[in-house]
Amino acid sequence: MRLLVFVLLLSLQQMTAADFFWGKTGHRVVGEVAEQHIKKSTLKKIDKILDGQSLAVVANFGDDIKSDPRYREFGPWHYVNIAPGKKYGDDQPYRKGDIVTGIQKCIEVVQDKNASKEQRAFYLKLLVHFVGDLHQPMHVGYAQDKGGNDIQVRWFNKGTNLHRLWDTNMIESYDMSFTELSENLPVLSKQQQEFIIQGDLLDWVADSQKIAKQVYESVEVGEKLGYTYMYEHFDTVKIQLQKGGLRLAKLLDEIL
Repeated sequence: MRLLVFVLLLSLQQMTAADFFWGKTGHRVVGEVAEQHIKKSTLKKIDKILDGQSLAVVANFGDDIKSDPRYREFGPWHYVNIAPGKKYGDDQPYRKGDIVTGIQKCIEVVQDKNASKEQRAFYLKLLVHFVGDLHQPMHVGYAQDKGGNDIQVRWFNKGTNLHRLWDTNMIESYDMSFTELSENLPVLSKQQQEFIIQGDLLDWVADSQKIAKQVYESVEVGEKLGYTYMYEHFDTVKIQLQKGGLRLAKLLDEIL
């Protein structure tokens, strides 16, 4: 009985760690990339709101507050479930919100000059986090498998799930700090960067939804994955992190 309880507790801890976010390194990469592309005038405003904290430092704030029951209302803002063959808005939105309405609320508060500094800082930190989340494809996954959390696979012969594989496992296996990874993302031309940041929030949702479909098709339940999967898919992880940073920079330049 005690063993069963231990196993259940361990399972719950693993699900909590994997449920709704890029790993810490991934989120910091998004913040670091954004800082590299934001206008200097925007950075000065951010510096004032965040009291000198970098976007990489605050990038995991949205996950850090999860253990505090005062912030449970923000849980659904980390993701959105879109059924296969549908687009955002086809179904009735979740009444507690989702990643789209969450980002929209963050933008609203951050650009509100009448909001307090504390409010603007709180929602700016969340905005950095949620834009990162949006670019982890499994955050735009299917409800029936909890964004890939229920799809069990093996990663170098250790149990994991499809969501955690893309959140953390591949990035951990790459074994670079967030600054090293940020410095070793693909080199993009000005035209390529402009292509990535074009469109609006719903266009970016659709883009992640397309990648999510490819991720679902890339594995079978119980499959043993390792070097080959890393070789075939880690470039997608890197470009998604890069997209997140570039698009976050665009948003912050627009609203600040």
